Amino acid sequence: MTATGRALRETTQLRLLRAAFRILLRLAFRLRVIGADLIPAEGPVLLAGNHTGFLDGPFVFIESPRPAAFLVKSELYTNRWLGRLLSSFRQIPVHRGRPDRTALRSGLAVLAAGGVLGVFPEGTRGTGMLESVQHGIGYLALKSACPIVPVVCLGTADALPRGHRLPRLRVPIDIVFGTPFRVEPTGDPRARSTVAAAAEQIRRQLLDHLDRSLPLTGRTPPR
Repeated sequence: MTATGRALRETTQLRLLRAAFRILLRLAFRLRVIGADLIPAEGPVLLAGNHTGFLDGPFVFIESPRPAAFLVKSELYTNRWLGRLLSSFRQIPVHRGRPDRTALRSGLAVLAAGGVLGVFPEGTRGTGMLESVQHGIGYLALKSACPIVPVVCLGTADALPRGHRLPRLRVPIDIVFGTPFRVEPTGDPRARSTVAAAAEQIRRQLLDHLDRSLPLTGRTPPR
């Protein structure tokens, strides 16, 4: 079975692993998940989130009601154990700092097969305030024409601050999924300007979702 086909079906082993990790997260952290039911139950979906901490990807992957392939920085694959784990979870390595067409094609294949693809379009960990996003998310949205579900991660940077190898336990963490939306092409979908405009549409939608999530969770803006 190809990687594309596997994206549609969650093996029993993977389903059990995600269920076990879900239990562990609730034992280790004060975790609250909001809006997971907003993810469409079938068909291709892009999950797009802000990025403040290393734990963002693992938390969204585990808490998504559907199995998802995420674009993961290729540097993580240099660790043999971690690389094998990411591969077993069917994640997609992406080389940052330049357009990675191989990763984009792999992501589009997941969506073409009706699967869920996760992207943190800021490209790297930061404040999570979505000052800018990479244009790859616009390309994926235009080519797939699929719904995009915004997701905000709050508290993950506190749970595992930069430079720390082990997480701080019982830290409150909120994962907030939002209402699906689609981008509208503003011109030739193959043009760079159209891709950039699509990425900006997504950035604004994610920022709106972040603004709505803060009062909902009782939190202050990420720093």
